[in-house]
Amino acid sequence: MAEINLKFLTWAGILCCLIWSGFAQQAGSDCIKANAKSCGECIQAGPKCGWCKKTDFLQEGEPTSARCDDLEALRNKGCPMEDIENPRGSKQVLEDREVTNRKIGAAEKLKPEAITQIQPQKLVLKLRVGEPQTFSLKFKRAEDYPIDLYYLMDLSYSMKDDLENVKSLGTALMQEMQKITSDFRIGFGSFVEKTVMPYISTTPAKLRNPCTGDQNCTSPFSYKNVLSLTSEGNRFNELVGKQHISGNLDSPEGGFDAIMQVAVCGDQIGWRNVTRLLVFSTDAGFHFAGDGKLGGIVLPNDGKCHLENNVYTMSHYYDYPSIAHLVQKLSENNIQTIFAVTEEFQAVYKELKNLIPKSAVGTLSSNSSNVIQLIIDAYNSLSSEVILENSKLPKGVAISYKSYCKNGVNDTQEDGRKCSNISIGDEVRFEINVTAYECPKKGQNETIKIKPLGFTEEVEINLQFICECQCQSEGEPNSPACHEGNGTFECGACRCNEGRIGRLCECSTDEVNSEDMDAYCRRENSTEICSNNGECICGQCVCKKRENTNEVYSGKYCECDNFNCDRSNGLICGGNGICKCRVCECFPNFTGSACDCSLDTTPCMASNGQICNGRGTCECGTCNCTDPKFQGPTCEMCQTCLGVCAEHKDCVQCRAFNKGEKKETCSQECMHFNMTRVESRDKLPQPGQPDPLSHCKEKDVDDCWFYFTYSVNSNGEANVHVVETPECPSGPDIIPIVAGVVAGIVLIGLALLLIWKLLMIIHDRREFAKFEKEKMNAKWDTQENPIYKSPINNFKNPNYGRKAGL
Repeated sequence: MAEINLKFLTWAGILCCLIWSGFAQQAGSDCIKANAKSCGECIQAGPKCGWCKKTDFLQEGEPTSARCDDLEALRNKGCPMEDIENPRGSKQVLEDREVTNRKIGAAEKLKPEAITQIQPQKLVLKLRVGEPQTFSLKFKRAEDYPIDLYYLMDLSYSMKDDLENVKSLGTALMQEMQKITSDFRIGFGSFVEKTVMPYISTTPAKLRNPCTGDQNCTSPFSYKNVLSLTSEGNRFNELVGKQHISGNLDSPEGGFDAIMQVAVCGDQIGWRNVTRLLVFSTDAGFHFAGDGKLGGIVLPNDGKCHLENNVYTMSHYYDYPSIAHLVQKLSENNIQTIFAVTEEFQAVYKELKNLIPKSAVGTLSSNSSNVIQLIIDAYNSLSSEVILENSKLPKGVAISYKSYCKNGVNDTQEDGRKCSNISIGDEVRFEINVTAYECPKKGQNETIKIKPLGFTEEVEINLQFICECQCQSEGEPNSPACHEGNGTFECGACRCNEGRIGRLCECSTDEVNSEDMDAYCRRENSTEICSNNGECICGQCVCKKRENTNEVYSGKYCECDNFNCDRSNGLICGGNGICKCRVCECFPNFTGSACDCSLDTTPCMASNGQICNGRGTCECGTCNCTDPKFQGPTCEMCQTCLGVCAEHKDCVQCRAFNKGEKKETCSQECMHFNMTRVESRDKLPQPGQPDPLSHCKEKDVDDCWFYFTYSVNSNGEANVHVVETPECPSGPDIIPIVAGVVAGIVLIGLALLLIWKLLMIIHDRREFAKFEKEKMNAKWDTQENPIYKSPINNFKNPNYGRKAGL
């Protein structure tokens, strides 16, 4: 069992090494494939790439790009760690205010900007290409957080009864919201439709009063800001009470125009940097981008504020906004929308809700009597969910989220941006990864922002890209080391000026294809340029790179390599030497063309201290037995010699069955072999295996036979396999014998009786048949029998016939 475990661990280790070397080779391949001419290009090839700035690092024929490789390969090639440029990314938190712990009704009154719900607030990330930087973002929903609520109402004629209920909304809603926050403000706006045909009637009479009959309606309008945000609920009731219903011709309303103005006209509406709620109340559908063409309006909505005297004045000039445009503006201004619509249009606005983040839909009763409860329920729904969004990312930058929500709920990818079922005072955490996959062209810094949807607070992240090495700032322009100043000497190599090439910038681009230069790249009596293993640049061979970064061409003519040496056991130079210019240079104690011959005689040492037991010679660490009778790694096994089984009999007996002559000294004298128990003789090792094997059958102290095998493997380890149950002779069993004898006697007696009975029956039948035959052959009957005498006798009475009285 110990041997099996050892083999398993050995193969597992080899497999792990192969896997790791495969990964390292792939990383090195990426670095080599980048063909980096400078340290900056190298570190942009991948996070595992490093640049060796050691001046004499390159071998003859190697290009400058060979300085770029994975760190392990550079160290193996002889580059000291202090000469490897490998800058790493980092993060630095610049602003990290703790989230606010504040309860409703607290004595202190904080300004909205003094309340913190997200942490940290500002940080710097230094990004290297391919290396992610991670930071943790904490969000805590503060108690008593200020709320601004703007009520935007459809004042078309169908909303007449709703207006009556909304007139008292201000004070009632203020009272309810006081339970949530002590800092609440409310505003009111109304909308109808664009003031052009075919949305309204443009006849003078209809423009004055669009309603029919004796209804007194106000002139149609697109959007009015009736009341900017205020904390005076009575003021709300007063101004809303003065509003009148208007009218239009078509069923869809121009609510999108009104929503756009409410979102972008922050100064006129009076939005603060607090929770912003927009309640949109209607009993109809909506127009959107493109519908303006019906009225001859083709200019797309510009998304800007056009309020004059609190009235939208450009409804006849700009088309309705698109849904995507609304989403953008609502998100930019941190406005959460509550659609309070009648049952008839629930399906339409639920689809709209799915397109607008941080929005909710509530069912409005026919006369808006339930609007307060609708607002409270929608607010609780919106505030119980936090969704992170980020600003537009620079090119080549990616971001990912992982959420750590309540009750151990964790999510990644798109769901990693949000947490649900958050109550006031709950704290959740997000893990955010930012990764750069390329450097900006100009290398300038970038800024991105992350914020929870519907909240004004945000995290500002300054991205600084690591696109150059530190040693490049120490470069020497027009250095004499670069062929009379034709380049900048930096990071141990020359960065050539424009128009110059070569390792030392010794050639101009005009000289590259010159045939005279090629003559310097051919070996004597050879027509091959750089041995077909490289290209000739400036009269010097620049050797090719191989996909496996550990395999390198070198030499003045690229005639050498380190991978075409003889192999042993699948390894170059048997793993016991270094391949230099296609010839193995063996480590000490190894020789041979593949370094596969060990000069160490220790493996050949027998247990008696002799090399190969005195019966062979040690060649390359292996015994060559000269006596054909002896085998094994040290010529100690003799299958035809007597004594192998007898020699180990007592030790096997004491270890396997705890008996025998060596029972008391077993642990001292009998631990020189590995023992394995098997169930039966069939499971003992059989002839044909590589290790010499002896099959043994011996008798133990109880006159029982036990079976075992003895072998020695190539490592000199003795292995014994023994059948776990000895074969012992057993005495006679009396009861079955007696029972068998008795049963035999009884059976024999019964058989004899049956035979006798059968014979008697046969005999009687024969006698009876004989009698019947004789009876049939008789010549007389009973009346002709001469000796027959009748049994009847006649006697005459002498007195018969005489008269009486005589």
